Amino acid sequence: MPFRPRVPSPGRRTVLRGSLAVPAALAVPVLGPAAPAFARSGRPDAAWGVQVGDVTSSTALVWVRSDRPARMLVETSATESFRRPRIWHGPLLGPGTDFTGTTPLHGLPAGEQVHYRVTLADPEDPRRTGRPVYGTFRTAPARRRDGVRFVWSGDIAGQGWGINPDIGGYRVYDEMRRLDPDFFLCSGDNIYADGVIEPSVTLPDGRVWRNVTTVEKSKVAETLAEYRGNFRYNLLDDNLRAFNAQVPSVIQWDDHEVRNNWYPGQILDDVRYAEKNVDVLAARSMRAFGEYFPVSTLRRSNGEGRVHRVVPHGPLLDLFVLDMRTFRNANSPGRQADDTTGILGAEQLKWLKRALSKSRAVWKVIAADMPLGLVVADGATDFEAVAQGDPGAPLGRELQIAELLRHIKHQRITGTVWLTADVHYTSAQHYRPERAAFQDFAPFWEFVTGPLAAGQFPANALDRTFGPDQVFVKSPDRANVSPMETPSLFGEVDIDGVSGELTVRLREQGGSVLFTKVLQPGRVGQ
Repeated sequence: MPFRPRVPSPGRRTVLRGSLAVPAALAVPVLGPAAPAFARSGRPDAAWGVQVGDVTSSTALVWVRSDRPARMLVETSATESFRRPRIWHGPLLGPGTDFTGTTPLHGLPAGEQVHYRVTLADPEDPRRTGRPVYGTFRTAPARRRDGVRFVWSGDIAGQGWGINPDIGGYRVYDEMRRLDPDFFLCSGDNIYADGVIEPSVTLPDGRVWRNVTTVEKSKVAETLAEYRGNFRYNLLDDNLRAFNAQVPSVIQWDDHEVRNNWYPGQILDDVRYAEKNVDVLAARSMRAFGEYFPVSTLRRSNGEGRVHRVVPHGPLLDLFVLDMRTFRNANSPGRQADDTTGILGAEQLKWLKRALSKSRAVWKVIAADMPLGLVVADGATDFEAVAQGDPGAPLGRELQIAELLRHIKHQRITGTVWLTADVHYTSAQHYRPERAAFQDFAPFWEFVTGPLAAGQFPANALDRTFGPDQVFVKSPDRANVSPMETPSLFGEVDIDGVSGELTVRLREQGGSVLFTKVLQPGRVGQ
């Protein structure tokens, strides 16, 4: 049975908090083995919806995908009537980008709701256009008193838990959308390119989890086409496409966009892969990643080609998006007494120190794709993140983080907060020098959440090098607990425009707030 995604068209109530109509449940339980077939009308079709990324007070990046060659046209308006729209001529979409493309918007009004619609035109006959696809977003405020609120999480379609029509697909996106945040930060693992999605999985209690399936999710991704298919998979979900039409995104990547625990230069010993060179796989994934997400620093025209960046969001917030994957050294026991590469690479560390020193925002949120003090193993002897379980002085990748934390203290950089996902449970850690082996830093908080749509796992051990105190944790007592058995997890950050206070809420699907912490502005340490 062919499957045609339904694309939401936000109306007047879209811009009101929690008012967009709930998308219908997925129309079919299982697709395949063929990829979804779209109806051919002779006109370009944008059935995969729209996205907006990296929104600032005056700029945004609009994304769309066509089903055939097409010219992208974007119209923006202050109202839904589009009576006097501003017109933006976008690129020609073709097979070189898997028919995806982005159009940059600039000169937008600060702190305003922007309505937009994307129309695809036949490049041979501009009069032949497809049905417009609508979306909306808010630009970052120019005034402090307007406040900022966003949600964050990660880990989607992992451990074999894909789009399940029996439970309405990725319903957590509908819940996050109803909170009407200014943007969504995805902390990585947007896909699981190394994870197969089977038609069904039997749970420990005997229930059966059913997945929507596609050809590209029937094996590990190796080719560019397979990576592209992995990024398309999540867009089959009605909830996610409705979310994308209303909530802008800030996207970073981690390991599962390529394969589990990868690092540059790695040669695989994995019978599932014909291509053993991880650098080849990573290049293919990065190309597809840049095609399927509106990331300002990955646009081909600007030539930057990197994930790490600063996304300013008004006077209250600068978001520092890290890439802890592309420039790291090899996973190892992590006991080196000298390590200039670390998890960020030398150049990214210099960039981050400069950017933090230049920032005048009240809050500097550091979006990390891996935690700092949680021990994440890679096999029996190696480690995947920063910590390696030795509670003494910094060694290995910890040396680089120690240098960064020392810089923040000595430069008296105020308002730093760390957010991440990755470990498939939620927790809050407070780091203090009085408890630490390394003490030349100011106290700070790290908040962990996720997964959105993947298995949940027991909590990891803490490494005491930087003195973490785990003041909250919620995790299961067994590995790979499905989204049918436990609620999905995400976090919310709310910065008050009057007081400047930053409130973090660790949430679970269903409306529950599991943990809340309020931080005060203007402090080097918290």
